[in-house]
Amino acid sequence: MRLSISLPVSNPGKAAPAIILVRPQLGENIGAVARAMSNFGLSDLRLVAPKNGWPNPRAYDMAVSASPLLDRAQLYATLPEAMHDISVAYATTARTRDMAKPQLVPAETALALRRAAEQGQRAALLFGPERTGLTNEETVLADGIVTIPTAPDHASLNLSQAMVILGYEWFTRGAITSDIARGAVYPPATKQEVESFFTQLEEYLDAVDYFRTAQKKTLMWQNLRTIFVRAAMNEQELRSVRGVIRALYARRKE
Repeated sequence: MRLSISLPVSNPGKAAPAIILVRPQLGENIGAVARAMSNFGLSDLRLVAPKNGWPNPRAYDMAVSASPLLDRAQLYATLPEAMHDISVAYATTARTRDMAKPQLVPAETALALRRAAEQGQRAALLFGPERTGLTNEETVLADGIVTIPTAPDHASLNLSQAMVILGYEWFTRGAITSDIARGAVYPPATKQEVESFFTQLEEYLDAVDYFRTAQKKTLMWQNLRTIFVRAAMNEQELRSVRGVIRALYARRKE
């Protein structure tokens, strides 16, 4: 017996978040995620270095009527490349991370995604490999961490299970209006622009020997990235910060 209930929810697709699967291991899971996405009005699937290559016939076998979504899936070599146009991202994880980032449950995540869309920000949900999840280096790229409450003895969920839960929460938040987005003065900085800023900042800090030792650099750099990611700067703010850093560096060289 199949239960089907249609809710009167306006089309969420225009502002819907991208779904980014990082190094997915099984084609079946990719297909199941695509099917779950189609159930809840999500259509932007991005794949980062899938283990068995792409396209994958097993994914199509599982996707059933969501095959067109797989046809449109975008393939990337790295997570930063997949996030080139993303302004806000949330990383899913079953493990506690020692990071100064907001920790959200699915309902809170859906609200955050809606707020981002209302502000004209392109958002994404990040999912790591089935066995290991996202690395710390990948998680630090996100603005927040999403955990789905489960029984402690069986905390890990299948990719498609997590997608169903998060997709449902997104869909049932209802339609968003575009009035706020149209009123935004400056568009949010994309992840690509933020990464370019980080590259510049790291070069300048290395040049003035800010980190002093390689042992300290990893943690210090992670903390600095977290601070700037949490600031969620728009394009104008990011340009201002880059200008300040350039001026300070130039003055130091004099």
